[in-house]
Amino acid sequence: MAELTHHGVTYSNARTPANSDSFPGLLALVTGGSPISHGMFYDVSYDRSLFAPSNTTCSGAPGNTIVYDETIDVYNAAGVSQDVIDPAQLPRGFDAHGNCGPVFPHNAIRSNTIFEVVKAHGGVTAWADKHPAYDLVNGPSGKGVDDLYTPEITNAPGFDNTVSVVCTAQNDSLKVQAVLNQIKGLRHDGTPSLAVPTVFGMNFQAVSVGQKLAKDNAAGDCTTDTDPKISGQPGGYLDGSGTPTAVLAYGLQKTDDALAAMIQALKDQHLYESTLIVVTAKHGQSPINPAKVNKPGHFADLVAALPDAATDPGGIAIANAAACTTGPCGFVMDDDVALIWLQDQKKTNAVTRYLNANAGALFIDEVLSGDELRLKFNSPLGDSRVPDLIVQPQYGTIYTGSTKKNAEHGGFSFGDTNVGLIVSNPSLAPRVVKTPVATSQVATTILQSLGIDPLGLKAVHLEHTPLLPGLPQ
Repeated sequence: MAELTHHGVTYSNARTPANSDSFPGLLALVTGGSPISHGMFYDVSYDRSLFAPSNTTCSGAPGNTIVYDETIDVYNAAGVSQDVIDPAQLPRGFDAHGNCGPVFPHNAIRSNTIFEVVKAHGGVTAWADKHPAYDLVNGPSGKGVDDLYTPEITNAPGFDNTVSVVCTAQNDSLKVQAVLNQIKGLRHDGTPSLAVPTVFGMNFQAVSVGQKLAKDNAAGDCTTDTDPKISGQPGGYLDGSGTPTAVLAYGLQKTDDALAAMIQALKDQHLYESTLIVVTAKHGQSPINPAKVNKPGHFADLVAALPDAATDPGGIAIANAAACTTGPCGFVMDDDVALIWLQDQKKTNAVTRYLNANAGALFIDEVLSGDELRLKFNSPLGDSRVPDLIVQPQYGTIYTGSTKKNAEHGGFSFGDTNVGLIVSNPSLAPRVVKTPVATSQVATTILQSLGIDPLGLKAVHLEHTPLLPGLPQ
């Protein structure tokens, strides 16, 4: 990373343009927009126009959860993901011809991606990410990425890679090798390709896991690492100044080593001088300071424990949404944020009043609803994806009782949304830009660097996303 900053621009005040879940975080980078245009708030969310996976005729009242995580994979008898999506696990909806069918992640996006725009201009595209659900990056056409590689991050027989930074780094190494192959003009698996991709990259997961783990549990089939500095040790940060634990330092080092390998591969292929390298993140984590961690339990459970929750209309509305498992009855999604889709949207004001009145007991910093929510997003009365209420808790609060994590993301806090951003090329002079920027500006800058009009992105046109400052035009 230091080498990249020596001939690049470091944006020290970069933030995600919306809530900090992985889906809107990545879509900011590849669409140039926010949920206002691409319509995705979370990898597990709700849509008032879709139907349950089992509703093969799309009959009855619409409304159902949208689940785009590892649970939509095809698994074998041993419980190992086959790294493809199972259409039977997808929500269903009507297509442009009125036919009821599964809604793949790429179908759910309302705006195109840089991969689709680059392909339309004759370029070759590639991407690697952590779940098959990252079919998302193909865009509405479903064909944006020529070489998409999505080895399931949780994939190990009887073992979840994400409980160990060592195992997660090993999964990252699969994607690193894919990029190294692509730099050589091959596909991710080493087979012949059309050319070195015009635009390509990958998601690293080791730093995120290293930040979140309460304790590293390296064991099982994915690793033989027995380093006492890592195995069984806490992850995250040692203090509010961001001093990394040994677990997080391991994830940072493995990621930095991977970047070094990519830089060397570009030099070996005589491509380094003509390549623009962008290093950033989908989101951050919070809290950084371990003294701030507060895990009081799931949001709906906290509401249910209030003395009048069973009699107040606001408490009843939350309970109804939280109890919903399928169909048009609402949904509550929580991490270090709570997104609430109500069964009856007319109850929004009652719920807002109830939550604000009990903000102390619920560890609430801010309730976004009504006019305040519409100033930031589309109206939930006109957009089937927008939550009726968004609850931002006090900094450090994670709505969970789990002992596995000491940090989380999803909300709007500084720790969640502030990310690193470096744009590097050997022709650039080193500089630091402290002007606030959004990660959605990466998409416009990538297209501009390729000589392609960024207005080819629908989100850029709708949201007026500018170029990153401080770069030669």
